[in-house]
Amino acid sequence: MIAGLEAAEMPADAIEVGRIADAWGVKGWFKVLPHSANPEALFSSKSWYLLPTERGQKTFDGCARLLVKEAKEHSSSVVATAQDVLDRTAAEALRGSRIFVSRASFPTAAKDEYYWVDLIGLDVVNRQDEALGVVKELLSTGAQTVLVIEYSEEDGKLQERMIPFVSAYVDDVDLKARRILVDWLKDY
Repeated sequence: MIAGLEAAEMPADAIEVGRIADAWGVKGWFKVLPHSANPEALFSSKSWYLLPTERGQKTFDGCARLLVKEAKEHSSSVVATAQDVLDRTAAEALRGSRIFVSRASFPTAAKDEYYWVDLIGLDVVNRQDEALGVVKELLSTGAQTVLVIEYSEEDGKLQERMIPFVSAYVDDVDLKARRILVDWLKDY
């Protein structure tokens, strides 16, 4: 096991939030590429769970827990330092590791704000109570976020439709009922 890492079991509610890109500086800091434009989950958790890179040389096996001392924004990425990762060599050994955080440690979303991970898998229905499909993923287009909805044609062939995730089209998001109500017709 690498210095600074301890073997751990991945939490049941773990969400992948980024990847360690490389060492940053000479004092054990490392650069993180977050999966979100707003990486609050990286800042709110002091325990990150790592899985080794899927490609290239693996420097550790299984799941490891990293105790984060500090994480902060730097340019278009995040830089962090962790307990017992004291120099560049130790930070380089983490390169490529996938970062997971327990969903329970995410900050509480504000009213009418949602984590993308919470929207994936929700049923989407329109005002006419017609099922439009299930949220497969979300896309950030810069100006707005777009729901990618997967549905089946009558012949069973899977199709996708895209609906802007803006108040003009989204009437309600009910996380408990796992449903999104939209102003959108099937033939759009």
